[in-house]
Amino acid sequence: MLLKYYSNGPRNSRGHLKGHNKQSCHRDEFVHCRKCNKERRFRLRTKEECRIYHDACRNPSWECADLPYDKITCQEDEERVSRRAHRGCPNVAACAGCTSCVCFGCSICRFSDCTCQTCVDFTSNTKA
Repeated sequence: MLLKYYSNGPRNSRGHLKGHNKQSCHRDEFVHCRKCNKERRFRLRTKEECRIYHDACRNPSWECADLPYDKITCQEDEERVSRRAHRGCPNVAACAGCTSCVCFGCSICRFSDCTCQTCVDFTSNTKA
């Protein structure tokens, strides 16, 4: 069942599938702040941005002030719901998640130095 979503096609260093008009395969994701419970957007275009998001997801005490590239505080407004619906899908602006914008694992969003089960499984399967 999951094989229909898995694409083992070649990806370049930016996480794009080669031959698909160089469209990003990672959509924007959100993390809740522990203090104010507001959702904050994480862009996932580079390996560094993916690592920041990955670490924030694993940190149960993540706060708005921990966002490294935007100096944001809990006092600032949350994104509007209409803006939050746009997550960077190349096919449909308000996509809920499709095979073009949701990545199930690649060298951009999985890390060999991470000990979470998803990264460990990915790195062990790619070596085999």
